[in-house]
Amino acid sequence: MSISLPQLPFEPTALEPYISLETINYHYGKHHQAYVNNLNRLLENSPLKEKSLEEIIMNSEGPIFNNSAQVWNHTFYWNCLTQKKTEPSSEFVKEIEKNFGTMEKMIETLQQSAVSLFGSGWAWLVYDAGSLKVTQTSNADLPMKHNQIALFTIDVWEHAYYIDVRNDRAKYVKNLLDNLINWVFVEENYKKAINQ
Repeated sequence: MSISLPQLPFEPTALEPYISLETINYHYGKHHQAYVNNLNRLLENSPLKEKSLEEIIMNSEGPIFNNSAQVWNHTFYWNCLTQKKTEPSSEFVKEIEKNFGTMEKMIETLQQSAVSLFGSGWAWLVYDAGSLKVTQTSNADLPMKHNQIALFTIDVWEHAYYIDVRNDRAKYVKNLLDNLINWVFVEENYKKAINQ
């Protein structure tokens, strides 16, 4: 089974001015595509080649894990973003308040997690053993490897933001959290998580 690059859930210019077409062209068109290409090459002679992407992730390490996890992470990340301003439902806000105190505190915690991560990686909102948490992972690591369910993520590899804001990771993170969260997708992930 060959892994393919999934289509973006929005037009390549849809996230402007916060994420530019040039960034999308490099981040999606070059980096995400490279993970797909590398993974397919690595799987050619692997017993994992007929497995699903999630099965490959959970049963691999080294280059196969790194590339399969990055294919999954990036696909998930694109779906976390939307050009249409969305708001969380009142029910989900209550769940956030139960776990973080306020919506503002959850956003602040996500922001701090993304900005403070050393090197490359990801900041996540996850469902973990019945509660919502904010976590960080380095490089290609991801929540499913830690028995957590991803609800939302922020990519803080430099290729996610360097074209648009150079080394100002905090500006990229704030722009994303203030303007681009796809709450519909976040809540869909939450509903799946609580019904598993």
